[in-house]
Amino acid sequence: MALPAYIPSPSINSFNIGPLVIHFYALAYLVGIAAAIIITRRRWRAVGGDPDIVGDVALWSVPAGIIGGRIYFDITTPMNIPHVWYGVFAVWDGGLGIWGGIALATVVGLWRLRRHKVNTALFMDAVAPALLVAQGIGRIGNYFNKELFGRPTSLPWGLEIPYQYRLAGGIPDKYLNFSTFQPTFLYELIFDFAWAGVLIWLGHHGLGRHHRKIKPPGLFALYVFGYSAYRIFEESLRIDSSVYFLGLRLNTYIASALAIIGLVWFWRIQRRPDRETPEPAPDAEPTGASAEAAADPDAPAEASEPADAPSQESRQPQEPHNSESTHGLPASP
Repeated sequence: MALPAYIPSPSINSFNIGPLVIHFYALAYLVGIAAAIIITRRRWRAVGGDPDIVGDVALWSVPAGIIGGRIYFDITTPMNIPHVWYGVFAVWDGGLGIWGGIALATVVGLWRLRRHKVNTALFMDAVAPALLVAQGIGRIGNYFNKELFGRPTSLPWGLEIPYQYRLAGGIPDKYLNFSTFQPTFLYELIFDFAWAGVLIWLGHHGLGRHHRKIKPPGLFALYVFGYSAYRIFEESLRIDSSVYFLGLRLNTYIASALAIIGLVWFWRIQRRPDRETPEPAPDAEPTGASAEAAADPDAPAEASEPADAPSQESRQPQEPHNSESTHGLPASP
């Protein structure tokens, strides 16, 4: 049987476990979050961090990311909010703006990291590739929701979109009679995984032929730059409903601004002088008899005794002192 010359849309977007309805969109994001936690734990442990901190940060930043993503979606695309009383909260029907999600999750995550008094720059570099993996897996949910598609195409990997979803997606009327469209969700999935691999490689090998080590949080800055630069391309393909300004989608401006910010941020981080390791504090200045002992380490140590100390004859016998057991060893830190 001949294979179709397009990617068919799935016939369902959820399944039931008893009375519970499981949406593939939500399931994809849960799998993505779990993968991000596992990856971050491994990367954070590799730089000497406590992997258990990752769970605490995720416990706070993941809900913050969902809230921030939904707020961004509701503000920037109010025309896509479902017309029910709970429409502004209906994340299971799609509608999480990545910019709002990452912004609020980052703020909350930094707050938790400061509470734990860990190096926030190193942690940001550890989590950067994991965020891309989570976003890529989350795009699978867009496939089941039949959303996030681009212009019509006749390419063999064009995505079939049923007519009712073309209407629901708010695409221009001139495109309603086409049946296959650019699978921009798939393009982003591929990019997210590829850019995550690039960041991991750069973290191990550095930059240039001299393999200059990337200073933290340089990898996170490259994450912001790379993903935002890609989104400029993706927004040029998308035709779903959006707020437009001067003929361009709102997300195009946001992606352009963040790409510039990420690149400048990375440049400034790498130009920053290396932090010198502070010298250990000098020991206290010796005085009195201890000064003489310090001047002549081979001289026998004489401990001063208080005036009312018992005489030598009245002391209890002591264990013989073995000078070889301590001579020449440094003091305990």
